[in-house]
Amino acid sequence: MWQQIREFSGAQGDATYLWPRWIVLRAVGLVYMLAFAGILKDQMVLVGPDGLVPISDYLQHIAQTNPGVWSSFLAAPTLFWISSGEVMIRLLSWIGMGAAVALVLNLWPRFALGACWLVFLSFVSTWHAFSGAQLDNLLLETALLCIPFAPRGFRPKLGADSAPSPLVLLMVRWFLFRVMFEAGIVKLTAGDPHWRDFSAMELMYETAPFPTFWGYLDHQMPRIYHVFEISLTFFAELVAPVLAVFAGRRGRWIAIISWTVFQTGIQLTNNFGWLNMASIGIGLLFLDDQMIQSALRKLRLKAFANWLSEKTPRSQLWPTKPWQYRTLAIALWIHFAFSLFYFAKASGVPVQNLPAPITSAVKSIEAFGSVNEYYLYAKFATVRSQVEFLGSNDGGKTWRTYHYRYMPQQPDEISPHIAPWFVRFDATLELEAFKPVPSTLFKVVASHLLKPNPKVVALFRENPFPDAPPTLMRIRSYHLRFTDWSTYQETGHYWEVEPAGDYLPAMRVDLNGQIVPFDMMAGEAALRRNDPSAAMAIFARQYQEGYNPAGLRLADYFLHGIGTPKAKAQAFVIFSELAADGETRGELNLGICYEHGLGTPVDYPKSMHWYQRAAMHGSAFAHFNLGSMHTNERHRVGDDTTALTHLLKARQLTARDDSVSKGISDFIARQEPALVQKLKQRMTPDEIARAVELAGQ
Repeated sequence: MWQQIREFSGAQGDATYLWPRWIVLRAVGLVYMLAFAGILKDQMVLVGPDGLVPISDYLQHIAQTNPGVWSSFLAAPTLFWISSGEVMIRLLSWIGMGAAVALVLNLWPRFALGACWLVFLSFVSTWHAFSGAQLDNLLLETALLCIPFAPRGFRPKLGADSAPSPLVLLMVRWFLFRVMFEAGIVKLTAGDPHWRDFSAMELMYETAPFPTFWGYLDHQMPRIYHVFEISLTFFAELVAPVLAVFAGRRGRWIAIISWTVFQTGIQLTNNFGWLNMASIGIGLLFLDDQMIQSALRKLRLKAFANWLSEKTPRSQLWPTKPWQYRTLAIALWIHFAFSLFYFAKASGVPVQNLPAPITSAVKSIEAFGSVNEYYLYAKFATVRSQVEFLGSNDGGKTWRTYHYRYMPQQPDEISPHIAPWFVRFDATLELEAFKPVPSTLFKVVASHLLKPNPKVVALFRENPFPDAPPTLMRIRSYHLRFTDWSTYQETGHYWEVEPAGDYLPAMRVDLNGQIVPFDMMAGEAALRRNDPSAAMAIFARQYQEGYNPAGLRLADYFLHGIGTPKAKAQAFVIFSELAADGETRGELNLGICYEHGLGTPVDYPKSMHWYQRAAMHGSAFAHFNLGSMHTNERHRVGDDTTALTHLLKARQLTARDDSVSKGISDFIARQEPALVQKLKQRMTPDEIARAVELAGQ
């Protein structure tokens, strides 16, 4: 094994690495050109002085929250501390692009890589929300490690007089090993059951950033094919890198081929920007000159192989002074030590329990993004969540949708092939929508649409308000699920679209031209003045303008404040509208109306339906009502296990969810124990254990 490791690092054997290095560095340069092209296109609208997240504002926040200049720099290592104005942003963008072009043209590659790393780091460390994707950190670490890997000189050609030393080759190949192996091992250590029961691919394409038509087709494949895909995934990410280290050149060929096939498949189906292109490029680090020549001969390209052999001199190490080599060795081994921390973390080691000096050191270099862990799809979201913007310029009578350029919003839309191009705006909003807590970035975007900021409006497919700018803005969420193949053939629809209510409260432009959120203070003040007519008028106007909490308050007053049959019918109509929009409280209250005949005849099946919808969206009271209905056998469509599961779930949600009102929490706390006791008296131990298990999922 030790001999294989020495051969893997180039410390023994006849291998040379000039052509693989030349190819890898050109690939890195091309990816950096793509990255800086994206920066040049969207830099001002994203982080410019009048952009969504201005660099100057972010650096001011960093300076205020960190004691001292050095601490601020470590929190945001960037050249923009010198200046964060428009001139500096454009200057660094073009310097980065020039360095990437120079790298592709093989001009002063070490200096070009250093410039790419420094400029790209300056943007990544100040993009804030717009740098949440792992592909940025992958590019930073690649450039940093490729600096000593690259040949010296201004026009080095193949760099025959400065071949990579065994230590440098070991470090870049260790980096590639980590990119592959960590992505595989974290799928086992993160605890997501979908990788363990081989159901991951049934969610993979549906929740991918920008699924293509090929991704939709892949989703339709039978389970056995998805099992094969998962097997290939684990082979490419776990078995192949081990073979590359311990099985010689044959093992490295297996690793390269399986890795390339795997990454190509992802790129065709999922649109992960330049991530897969970069992964294929650095995968060529496993090659050596002799492997390339041997492959060409087997492909009956003997003449080409001989030409390469003639053009590949037996390279010698560039003579360096001992202190230079020792300095480089120290830097590389420090990087290696940091990488071991992240490797251990991906492998499930509780690194938070390590001594404080180690964790503090790791924390101090995190912002540089140049030593990383790679954990894409360690866990799955069970449903694709997205957020969209709707505006109105007629007081809420009509609403128009802002359509993203690449994210699907309508049932008949699917993303085009855009990889390796990375659409940072769309991709960031897609990632933010999956987070469990609503992201304020959507509020920032909405405020720029209300201004309106033409640069932000231009990020969308078209301007839905060419006549007059909107004065009202709603931020809605919805869920998307792939249809089956027969539905697509009949309707042309790729998606089932389910409204999921307001993501954030609506916003409006007031009479002074200021962008303000809605609130119910004026309506509540009218109620305190004993003027319900004025209050209801205020709530009704706000509800029409897109503020759903006002609709809930209005319906609640109709149901309890007035209490007449006509008022109850009006409450039922409002709850129906809110439920159709995916508002959880609307779904819950509609279930209550159907259960108790409020504004509509009693209808237990419909009541159960809306309770189930609200429970699916996290309503503790809906879970309690479902458990109560099952327990009391008013409409038992389930069994005692289902009833107990809902009651236990209601208890869990009230215990950990601060948004559950105290009145509901107290009501559940009073009523739930007796219902649970009643159920347990007629259930077997196995049924009780099953209910506890289901409630815990």
